[in-house]
Amino acid sequence: MDIAVDKVTEIILRLRAIDVKEGATDPDSGSNPIDDGSTDVLVSGTDDATESEVRSMISGLNDDERANLLALLYVGRGDYEPEEWADAVRFAREREGVGEGAAHELLGTPDAGDLLDEGLDALGIVPDLPQA
Repeated sequence: MDIAVDKVTEIILRLRAIDVKEGATDPDSGSNPIDDGSTDVLVSGTDDATESEVRSMISGLNDDERANLLALLYVGRGDYEPEEWADAVRFAREREGVGEGAAHELLGTPDAGDLLDEGLDALGIVPDLPQA
């Protein structure tokens, strides 16, 4: 695998932080969190720092790292078996080549953090992650 496990772990944690957020459920939000029971804490928005952090982290990866990150996603969701790692990486490179960016794919995949974790597990790699 051509990406450091600690980089994958950090991305997993950020993706999980995004997954726990929900769409706008409090359209009449108060200006003071106390007024609305702090319900906006778990609501994602267009200026969500966590999503921009994930995008920044992924864009900072080199081509090999992005391909490996996507390959982990594919193995984690069962598109490829661990023995097909080279094929998964090759497919990830093709996806990147046609403009399907890793950030777009990861942020558009429900439970992407968990799937990356499952991909690591399938490869026999145990990251140091807090239990979800």
